[in-house]
Amino acid sequence: MATAGPRRILIVEDERDILDLVRLYLEKEGYRTLSASSGTDALRMIKSDRPDLIVLDLMLPEMDGLEVCKRLRADPQTAMVPIIMLTAKAEESDTIIGLELGADDYVTKPFSPKALVARVKALFRRMERAQEAPARYAYGPLTMDLARHEVKTDGEEVKLTAKEFGLLEHLLRHRGRVLTREVLLDSVWGYDRDVTTRTVDVHVRRLKQKLPFLNDAILSVKSLGYKLKDGDTPA
Repeated sequence: MATAGPRRILIVEDERDILDLVRLYLEKEGYRTLSASSGTDALRMIKSDRPDLIVLDLMLPEMDGLEVCKRLRADPQTAMVPIIMLTAKAEESDTIIGLELGADDYVTKPFSPKALVARVKALFRRMERAQEAPARYAYGPLTMDLARHEVKTDGEEVKLTAKEFGLLEHLLRHRGRVLTREVLLDSVWGYDRDVTTRTVDVHVRRLKQKLPFLNDAILSVKSLGYKLKDGDTPA
């Protein structure tokens, strides 16, 4: 995520009044804004302009927000861009789908522009903390010491291969986020030509065998990839 100069936020919204209102409040806080009125336009702009955050409406012409979100998360170049989804639908199922596809937060219309700005600020703070790689992770009974290249559960060391260790570290670093198989391959394997997305499934299964408590903590997201439950414990 870019940090030099004002952060750039792409607003994807086809209702002009809402777009102008959101833009006004974000720019008052010092953010630079870009705008798109359709899902296809948004994808083009994201590739060319590389925004730091996306405010994405669910109901859009040509391609809806859920499909845009899914495509962004499937592309290693855009997989980590934070997304706040706007939805006029109050049904819980729409929110759940959006979060499962990788949206970081959501706001239901009608909404307070000030509340949206607060969500934006909170999300930036969370992303900054995630980018500061700690020397040690703790998750339930598990501890991971990066400097020692050591993983323990309840104080007992668990031997992991280099790729298993890298996969677990990436899941812990981005807990609560959907990570597609392609993103995990790019981050852990570097897209070695000899490996396929199936390799990720095999290594996730091995992690669960060596660390059984992860069976309920690592969630499989249909047709996308995996997510480690948020928080410090898998419960």
